[in-house]
Amino acid sequence: MKLLIQNGHVLDPLTGLDDISDVLIEGSLIVKVEKDLSVPADRVIDASGCYIMPGFIDLHVHLRDPGLTYKETLGTGGRAAAHGGVTTLCAMPNTTPITDTKEMVEELHRRAEVESPVHVIQLGAVTKGEQGEELADIQGMAEAGCHAISEDGKSVMTASLYRKAMRLAEENGLSVFAHCEDITMVEGGVMNAGQKAKELGVKGITNSVEDVIVARDILLAKETGVRLHLCHCSTADSVKMIEAAKKEGLPVTGEVCPHHFILSDEDIDVNNGQYKMNPPLRSKEDVEALREGLKNDIMDVISTDHAPHAEEEKNLPMEKAAFGIVGLETSACLTYTELVEKGILTPIQMAEKMSYNPAQILGLKDKGSVSSGKTADLVIFDPAAKYSIDKNTFLSKGRNTPFDGYPVKGKVRCTIVDGKIVYNQKGV
Repeated sequence: MKLLIQNGHVLDPLTGLDDISDVLIEGSLIVKVEKDLSVPADRVIDASGCYIMPGFIDLHVHLRDPGLTYKETLGTGGRAAAHGGVTTLCAMPNTTPITDTKEMVEELHRRAEVESPVHVIQLGAVTKGEQGEELADIQGMAEAGCHAISEDGKSVMTASLYRKAMRLAEENGLSVFAHCEDITMVEGGVMNAGQKAKELGVKGITNSVEDVIVARDILLAKETGVRLHLCHCSTADSVKMIEAAKKEGLPVTGEVCPHHFILSDEDIDVNNGQYKMNPPLRSKEDVEALREGLKNDIMDVISTDHAPHAEEEKNLPMEKAAFGIVGLETSACLTYTELVEKGILTPIQMAEKMSYNPAQILGLKDKGSVSSGKTADLVIFDPAAKYSIDKNTFLSKGRNTPFDGYPVKGKVRCTIVDGKIVYNQKGV
């Protein structure tokens, strides 16, 4: 099948193309990217006024499958991803049971091929059952195509065990995706430690809870040589440490989530579980540091930490609510509204941080680019669309977001995976 996308503004971080062009797709591959293509095609899409970007790659998603499918499934999460322009996602291993064996990774990949409209890369746990006591089958999970290991939801607190895991990951060509949280320092905290926590009468989580593990993990990566990706960074000192690591030439990358580069703890006006996430919404100074880190290419990736929960688990005071926010269907519009429209990122930087850089981290040489010979994973994004986020339109089972009703600009009009249209808004 031939699919021709015409008159769109192509953003390709690989080639630097940032101009109006047509894109011809045959089967699952991009075969031509040129101006004014005049070729017969089975279907033609007019992308006038829209960007054609490489499909977004979300390195940090909780699909809750298996075991917690009342919150999300491979199918609902995959459809939510397509709705948000995400064509590949990394599923975190803190499922029930924990994804910690070769067989589990293989089974989830097999199921995802059938149940999800987008590509799913299942990550493997670092330790068995995420108990932090014995290493999981890292080599076996690498053979099953997990690409990275992560103890996400917690940190491996025993440094010597984590160092062994890093060495095994490096030997097997895997990255380590790190959730940086010293659990011994949380002490029952539910939001950022600061004046707002005092006003609301709740326990706070200090920046050092994150920062001490960021420092430790960078030092361990330096010793072992493993590629280290620091997930959902939220503090100014995390940005400083990543900058220092890069200046030293270490293989360290950092990720920021939209909620962390938009909201601060000062935006929390009531004790409401919708604002409870881990790491928490930090100070305005931290938010500004994260934005500057993205602007200056210190922070490499925008991911979501999509963490769906049932309504009854979030509509509670923060002391009782679950940690987490959904993001698959809002990350593109929030990034465009808050970073591109405000001149912090260029449109091509948005494509770089949401697609090209994640592809590089995962070693996906066929993705992250709108160029000839690459897999036809694409998103058509309308930068002129203005609306307010409505959680009731989400395809995810999760509705837990403080961004309901938030005014945004920019909408995914069409998502293409392997040359097939998996999401198409009426009128495209």
